[in-house]
Amino acid sequence: DVLPSPEEPVPSVSITEIRQYLRAHDIPFHDGYSCLHTPSLFTADHADQPPQAAANAPYTLFIDKTTGSFLCTATLAEGTWQDFQANVELRHRGIPPATSEEMEEDMRQASEDARCIWDRALPLWELLDEEETNKTKAMFGISLVSNATLKRFGVRYLRTAKSLVFPWFSPRNATLKGLKLVRVEKKGNTIAYLEETLPRIDSYHNLFGLPLIGCRDTELVLTGWELDALALHQAAGVATLALPRGTTCLPPALLPYLEQFKRITLWLGEDLRSWEAAKLFARKLSLKRCSLVRPGNLQPRPLEALNQGLNFTKILRAALPASHKSIISFRQLREEVFGELANTEQVAGIKWMRFPELNKLLKGHRRGELTVFTGPTGSGKTTFISEYALDLCMQGVCTLWGSFEINNVRLAKIMLTQFAGRRLEDQLELYDEWADRFEDLPLYFMTFHGQQNIKTVIDTMQHAVYMYDITHVIIDNLQFMMGQDNLSVDR
Repeated sequence: DVLPSPEEPVPSVSITEIRQYLRAHDIPFHDGYSCLHTPSLFTADHADQPPQAAANAPYTLFIDKTTGSFLCTATLAEGTWQDFQANVELRHRGIPPATSEEMEEDMRQASEDARCIWDRALPLWELLDEEETNKTKAMFGISLVSNATLKRFGVRYLRTAKSLVFPWFSPRNATLKGLKLVRVEKKGNTIAYLEETLPRIDSYHNLFGLPLIGCRDTELVLTGWELDALALHQAAGVATLALPRGTTCLPPALLPYLEQFKRITLWLGEDLRSWEAAKLFARKLSLKRCSLVRPGNLQPRPLEALNQGLNFTKILRAALPASHKSIISFRQLREEVFGELANTEQVAGIKWMRFPELNKLLKGHRRGELTVFTGPTGSGKTTFISEYALDLCMQGVCTLWGSFEINNVRLAKIMLTQFAGRRLEDQLELYDEWADRFEDLPLYFMTFHGQQNIKTVIDTMQHAVYMYDITHVIIDNLQFMMGQDNLSVDR
């Protein structure tokens, strides 16, 4: 994914401009938490009517207050703020807007592939015999999750891949749009869960559990994992959804589906990384309606809490409001300070897998810190930093590269070679396989080159942080970005 370059800057639009435009075109709207709600331009019965007549229509179109991009939950039409304006202009001229029926070919293909796998998978509560069902449930640590819960959420099992299959149904007409496959891999005493999605992860915008949400539900618990959603629903009977990419990212395309909730509790996991992600996501969802479950021994992730027989009501009641007042006392910080003392390893940040010496020096990668690497030309700064960033990116750290010295094609070639750990120019037949795996990393590039205006760069970074939940930004290098004109400026 390449972010817009300075030649065609991110057309930023303010919330004031959006409101003025809607008023000027007599489009009724009301303010939501992270979006403005308006009647849809795309539903058949309102597409050919003037805007005034649409006032009584259901408000199914959501405009993101930060970016201006829109989504119609009735037809799944989506686009940028410019696309929205274009559709309004077309309607004024009596031309019906383009529908989202012209689905991209690869999305349609992914949908067909998903359907084939779904048809081959068996409902988990209907395997050959009870013993196989129990063995499978034990393998995934869900022995206490009842068959009724699995049935309600439609979880299936694919024998050939030894994977649980979680469906993604369209909220509009309940057709199957995609799947997530989860399998277990044992490494010594530790268990790792490996995930695969159809379509590819950047197009996979499932909120697992969405078809079970009623229009009257106003409270929600948001989790980072499908199995946690099952545990939560079973133990607490609450409305619950699982994010498609766990604690890595909350895509803005999902925000419209979360608008109906007056209160959202984020219970994302049991480590400090989940806690950091919960605070980041709460800002996107509007702090005033969010509460966070703080990870701790007595507050593990929901599935673990179910297995330990903990009291869910008590844990949810103890969730902390996300919005602190401007002045707070130590009593309000007390738990956070204890958490930092009790989890010194996690507080130190995400460790590098391939650089034990670097872990001794820096302890780990922490948010909100600046690290400067210096060295003469040709000493290997870019080569090392691309290796160092790749190490974190492979662990799910969303990374944004700003390469002002070498172009993105060359940088991507270096990183792909490092990722594959082999000279791909000698084995071109392996290129597609490695490129597919590389493409799934949460890695983004800015398209700047050479000297740039600092404000443009900062704006692009902020846009990337909102859109992709970036937690690691690399500038390579400062000298090229600033250019020669700024030598006298205090850098």
